[in-house]
Amino acid sequence: YGPVAGTDYRDNQLRFSLLCQAALEAPRILSLNNNPYFSGPYGEDVVFVCNDWDTGPLSCYLKSNYQSHGIYRDAKVAFSAELNNATAFCIHNISYQGRFAFSDYPELNLPERFKSSFDFIDG
Repeated sequence: YGPVAGTDYRDNQLRFSLLCQAALEAPRILSLNNNPYFSGPYGEDVVFVCNDWDTGPLSCYLKSNYQSHGIYRDAKVAFSAELNNATAFCIHNISYQGRFAFSDYPELNLPERFKSSFDFIDG
């Protein structure tokens, strides 16, 4: 997460934004030929499993950049555990909370309507 334990890199919001966006592209383009029962891109039939803040934005990207354009319409996002169509977001490493200045929000490449999803009130 950072150069020293307990500290973040200054550009973590950009790093993990790119991780989420790459995770959404990978099933559409990677040809995984090491399985005798399946080869080729996974396409639309996927479940994205996310954990902690670094993959949390994936659901925003899925909704804004893909499902709104008819891609991954049936894809699901599981945040460590899903209970009866409700999502439970599991945080196992509370030391790293993904805090960054709201002025850096444009680096996430998300619509303004998601900005409040990243609000955090300390205390």
